[in-house]
Amino acid sequence: MTAAIRVEHAYKVFGRKEQEVVRRLEAGESREALTALGTAAVIDATFDVNEGEIFVVMGLSGSGKSTLIRMLNGLWPATAGRIYLGDDELGSVPPATLREIRRRRVSMVFQHFALLPHRTVLENAAYPLAIRGIASRERTEKAREALALVGLAGWEDSLPGALSGGMRQRVGLARALAADTDVLLMDEAFSALDPLIRREMQEQLLSLQAQLGKTIVFITHDLNEAMFLGDRIAMMRDGRIVQIGTADEILSDPATEYVAQFVSDVDRTRVLTARSVAQPARAVVGPNAGPRAALREMEENQVSAVFVVDRQRRLLGTVHDDDAAKAAQDGVGEIVSILREETRAVHRDARLVEVFAPAAESRLPVPVVDDDGRLVGVVPRARLLAAMAPSEAEEAAMSAGPTTEVAS
Repeated sequence: MTAAIRVEHAYKVFGRKEQEVVRRLEAGESREALTALGTAAVIDATFDVNEGEIFVVMGLSGSGKSTLIRMLNGLWPATAGRIYLGDDELGSVPPATLREIRRRRVSMVFQHFALLPHRTVLENAAYPLAIRGIASRERTEKAREALALVGLAGWEDSLPGALSGGMRQRVGLARALAADTDVLLMDEAFSALDPLIRREMQEQLLSLQAQLGKTIVFITHDLNEAMFLGDRIAMMRDGRIVQIGTADEILSDPATEYVAQFVSDVDRTRVLTARSVAQPARAVVGPNAGPRAALREMEENQVSAVFVVDRQRRLLGTVHDDDAAKAAQDGVGEIVSILREETRAVHRDARLVEVFAPAAESRLPVPVVDDDGRLVGVVPRARLLAAMAPSEAEEAAMSAGPTTEVAS
């Protein structure tokens, strides 16, 4: 994949002796031991953000996540290390080039909306284009399109004070979309919203992402939000990134006790996917197989039914042992004639919460299919239940007691 953003051993220190703090951190000293010289907000951060990815940076108050996002557009220059936006290294480009990068290639959505109160919704959405000097008719058209995308068509002439909190945040999002930049930075963008509106905004962001394919860096202190939105998640603590991975990877294999403790209360059924818990299907036959071949396959795998797939491995249905036995007695040649087509499959990206109903309705493991309907695995009931149990690392973390940090 192509990296839209690359961060290489980046540090951000505030204080009297920034470079000395970096040097001593690199030598192994702790952040706490150097507070008299400066505050290390970000320590040795290294990661890539791929084009079209939602990359979530997750951490509690004081972890360094908000500092990090301000480094990604050059608002705060790195004390050490390098940050690339595409091929441009932000620390080495001239100031005029950096300003142009911010205008044309990076947009930011803030937690507290940052709308201009005396300008209309349309004028707020068009504001980044006005700064660029875009002609009035063009910027108005782009702003209207962006407002329609976020569900605010018809509100163009309203002032921000007439809108609800969720609607004002939509204006902020529309403003970023109207700018049509490659990269979208979102700093706790939904944190000030009520829970129901917040969930609605999260779902709308995913819907917009499916249409637009932006590169998004999303900052949050809410783990459920991170797990819901992120293609990948970077977990931060005390200025350092302690783990990067998908929601499945972080839940299934937390890198530290801190991460394990963090994820211990997550609703796994709404995070883990069928793909992450599926195992290979054991009893599978082609459409031309006879009932005796199907019975033999069931006997060898000690199951009571087989999945039937075509030559491209697309799932056609199932055949149960009693149907196969009767068909063998009746001299039926091919099992497709006795196929049970009511087999309820789930997509490989379905959340586990969507697997429970099919699992309850069938004696068989739930078949998992890809976008083309090909059988890629199955989820047995025992596997489904086991996936909901915490890992050994999480159990150890829970027994150690809660973290002393406080969410912002």
